[in-house]
Amino acid sequence: MATTEQPPSRTEPAPPSRLRAWLLKGLSDMGRNGGRTGSGAEPEAPPQGQPWWRVMCLTGVDYFSTLGYQPGIAALAAGLLSPIATIVLVVVTLAGALPVYRRVAQESPHGEGSIAMLERLLSFWQGKLFVLTLLGFAATDFLITITLSAADASTHLVENPHLTGVLHDRQMLITLLLVALLGAVFLKGFLEAIGVAVALVGAYLALNAVVVVVGLYHVATAGHVVTDWSGALTTQHGNVFVMIGVALLVFPKLALGLSGFETGVAVMPHVKGDPDDTEARPAGRIRDTRKLLTTAAVIMSVFLITTSFITTLLIPAKEFEPGGQANGRALAFLAHDYLGNTFGTVYDASTIAILWFAGASAMAGLLNLMPRYLPRYGMAPHWARAVRPMVIVFTLIGFLVTWIFDADVDAQGGAYATGVLVLISSAAIAVTIAARKAGQRNWTIAFAVIAAVFLYTTVVNVIERPDGVKIGACFIAGIILVSLLSRLARAFELRVTGVTLDDVADRFVRDMASRRMRFIANEPDRRDIAEYRDKIEQIRHDNDVPGPEDFVFVEVTVTDPSEFEAGLTVRGEVLHGRYRVLTLESSSVPNALAALLLHVRDTTGRTPHIYFEWTEGGPFANLLRFLLFGQGEVAPVTREILREAEPDRARRPRVHVG
Repeated sequence: MATTEQPPSRTEPAPPSRLRAWLLKGLSDMGRNGGRTGSGAEPEAPPQGQPWWRVMCLTGVDYFSTLGYQPGIAALAAGLLSPIATIVLVVVTLAGALPVYRRVAQESPHGEGSIAMLERLLSFWQGKLFVLTLLGFAATDFLITITLSAADASTHLVENPHLTGVLHDRQMLITLLLVALLGAVFLKGFLEAIGVAVALVGAYLALNAVVVVVGLYHVATAGHVVTDWSGALTTQHGNVFVMIGVALLVFPKLALGLSGFETGVAVMPHVKGDPDDTEARPAGRIRDTRKLLTTAAVIMSVFLITTSFITTLLIPAKEFEPGGQANGRALAFLAHDYLGNTFGTVYDASTIAILWFAGASAMAGLLNLMPRYLPRYGMAPHWARAVRPMVIVFTLIGFLVTWIFDADVDAQGGAYATGVLVLISSAAIAVTIAARKAGQRNWTIAFAVIAAVFLYTTVVNVIERPDGVKIGACFIAGIILVSLLSRLARAFELRVTGVTLDDVADRFVRDMASRRMRFIANEPDRRDIAEYRDKIEQIRHDNDVPGPEDFVFVEVTVTDPSEFEAGLTVRGEVLHGRYRVLTLESSSVPNALAALLLHVRDTTGRTPHIYFEWTEGGPFANLLRFLLFGQGEVAPVTREILREAEPDRARRPRVHVG
């Protein structure tokens, strides 16, 4: 019977301080599922999940809150064509983004999204760099969601007729306070965030429905408004085909109206699903996430069309311009103008609250996405799997972004749209590949067309607003730099999550436990009888080992050296009728050897010895080979990993080099 999987042992650290224990309590999903959590980390029980409509409200604070500024953006971008351009946006939403993300939910039901789907296509370091690039755009999307929404909330607060005199020139301070409050909510707990989101979304949609109904009533009762608008359209653009063509051209400027889909998938692990769901086959979670995405898209589509229609027809064009009373707050302008300042103030309060909390879905997305990749790549510390330290990090980055952009909504719009469009384009490409692999020809063609539309939209947006790519590039550069520095800092960690021996390997270890345990690290070559005979003679000669002593060979095959941590399976075999060999596959030769030695020590109570040859070549070149390819200067690196994993020299496995 094979031994059960056990994590490599190490000397227990001192108990963590109360502050450290508080910070590391509440690990993310990635920390619970397969990764080691670091010393002092106290894992929570897996989340029970929430009904899909409650989780929809969490994503909705991002998606629905764009009503606070989307009608104004549409009016500035398309002018009188705003309703037609918005219809194009709705068609792209329902016929493009929605089918794509319904498929993403099916293919990646644990919240990794399209990034995980594309990660499977590439291995080695190019795969890691590709994922880091996409994570950079995801960070751009989510972090700018936090800062842009907080900035727009402060704009609504400052522009309120009752408060403008008191809060004038205080927008930066207010924005920073809103970002800090958002971080405080997540430091308190995630369930509280969902409860707040449900209340905010319910109130905000109800108030918007009132504004829409009143606005449509005024449009219907003032018949000249529609005729004036249609006449001006005809004068400007001639016929309906020209109007549609122009609307298609300006559509990329309205891309912020697509912002809720990536967060909808990112928070998918919090959807409850069915009682018989498993992590491998969460059918109920997939079904309910599709309900979430579809319901949110339909609700938002109705509001986008109606709000763009009433704001375009009822608000003078000059008010949408910078400095105008409807700039960035078109629906709030109508609420005050048609329903009075009392209702308008209530509407402002609701808008401010949901815009502030729009960052909640983005924060939830970051907390679910980043810990799934960076710690697994060795590109973040162990504490990056814990919720509270990451909340603090993201909040501080939010402060920096707010300060850099001076809490300006328009200045952040380009970066936000770029992040949104890159992620949607990558999702469309991912589902196209998935459909092709599944042999679904019609879906492959459909998704390919959708991918082409989003790629076009992304390119146009980048050409018109290149600052978005520049900001995204800064996030990408920052993530890659921090990731590589972290990988270097953690290079000598013991990063094997567990060791499992098959029956033969287990028998070898138990047989050796009755005498001195001697292993030979061997780089497999021809694997003929001469290779093993000569190796034993060389080890005996170099280390003056007595003839009667016997050995077990250990051979490690490097698979993907860009992977950082994984479990280790050890298989035993007898070659040429006399040589016992343990074979392992790992991303790093020294780590695999160190993990095996510690496991053997802990299961037998005996101190193992391992014998190496010196590696030829310069130290620097060998260090690079180890960092990039998992090989190189094996003997000293194995010893260093053992030294870090086991500070007690008396308990440390012995390393001999000849």
